[in-house]
Amino acid sequence: MSVATAPSGNGLGFGAVPPRILILTASVGEGHDAPARRLADQLRAERPDALVETEDCLPAMGRSVSAISEGAARVVFFRFLWLWDVGFWVFARFPLTRRITQWMLVRFGSEGLLRLIASHRPDVVVSVYPNATEVLGRLRKAGRLHVPVCAVITDLAGLRYWATPGADLHLVTHPEAIDEVREIAGTETDVHCVHGFSAPEFLIPRETDEARRALNLEPGGKIVIVSGGGWGVGDVEGAVREVLAVKGVDQVVCLCGHNAELLESLERDFASDARVRAEPFTHEMPEWLAAADALVHSTGGLTVLEALMRGCPAISYGWGRGHVRLHNRAFTHFGLAEVAATPEELRTAVADALERGRTSFDFSDLPSAASFVLSQVEERRAVHAVV
Repeated sequence: MSVATAPSGNGLGFGAVPPRILILTASVGEGHDAPARRLADQLRAERPDALVETEDCLPAMGRSVSAISEGAARVVFFRFLWLWDVGFWVFARFPLTRRITQWMLVRFGSEGLLRLIASHRPDVVVSVYPNATEVLGRLRKAGRLHVPVCAVITDLAGLRYWATPGADLHLVTHPEAIDEVREIAGTETDVHCVHGFSAPEFLIPRETDEARRALNLEPGGKIVIVSGGGWGVGDVEGAVREVLAVKGVDQVVCLCGHNAELLESLERDFASDARVRAEPFTHEMPEWLAAADALVHSTGGLTVLEALMRGCPAISYGWGRGHVRLHNRAFTHFGLAEVAATPEELRTAVADALERGRTSFDFSDLPSAASFVLSQVEERRAVHAVV
C-alpha cells in the first residue's frame, strides 16, 4: 500500500486566528454523516481552536435536489431495487445524461450552496457528499467560489460526482481509488490516501477475545457478522439463513442499521435459534469487526474498509445494485474482498474465509485527513498575506 506524506505545517502558520472549516454532508444514511463527524473530531483534535461546523447541504441545494437525493433513495432502496441500476446508469455511467444531470445540479444547487458557504465564511469547504462535491467543483472552476474545496471520497469505485476537476484536493480512503480519481479530475489533481473517516479505534489493535467479552459474545467458536449498512438493505435475512448453513458457524450477528422493520423481522423469525443475534444501529463497529471471524456486507463502502482495518475477511453479498456493482468488480480486481452472487457462492465464500482466517493490511502509515485540510487553510492564508 503506497501512502501519502502528511503536510509539514501542522497548522503552525495560522497565528492567532483560528481556522474556519465548513464540512458539508447529507443526512441520507451514515455513509456521509459518519465520515463528517469523524473528520470534525480529528480536526478539533489536531487543532483544538479550529472552528469546525458541519451542515446538511440538501436543504441549501433546494427541494428538487433534496427530493431526488433523499426521498427517492428511500423508495428505491427498499421497494424498486431495479430502479437504482437504471438511475445509476442514467446519472453516472452514460456520458450524455450524466452531463445533463451535472448541469441540473449546478443550475438548482449553486445559489443555495453559495449562500450557505457565505454565511459561515470558512477558510476551506470539505464535502463528503458527491452531489455537493460536483457543484462545488464547478463553482470553483468557474471562479464563483473563492475558498478551497476538499473532496472526500469514501467509495472504492464508481467515483463520478465524488471526484471533480474543480476541487483543490481529493482525499480517498483506498489507494486503489487514486487512478480513477485522476481519470475523472485530471492527471495533475492533488489526491492523497488518508485516515480519519472511520473511528480512530480502528487503528488501535484489539484482541478478538477482549472484543467478544465487551460485546457479551462467547470467547470460542466461529462468529459471522451480516450487515446491511446504515440503511439495512439487501437480502439480509437470506444471508443469515445461508451463513447458518455453513459448517462450523457458531453464531451469526445481524447488524440492522436504522432499519427497525428488519430488526423486528429477524427477532421474530429467528426467535427460536440461539445462534442468531440481531442488533440495531451501533457505534461499536471497531469491537464487532475485531470480534468476528468474517463479515457479510451488502453495500460496500466504509464497512468493508473497516473490516480490512481489523483483518476481518469481508464478503459482498445481497444487493449489488448501481455503484455497488462497480465496488464488487474492484473488490475482486484488487483482492480486497470476496463477492458472492448466489446463495451457493455465499456459503462457499464464508467457509473459505473461516478456513483462511484473519487477513493483514497495514493502515498505520496513512497520514490524517485533517492534516491535509488544515494545510489548505494555511496555503490560502499564505497567498492572501502575499497579496
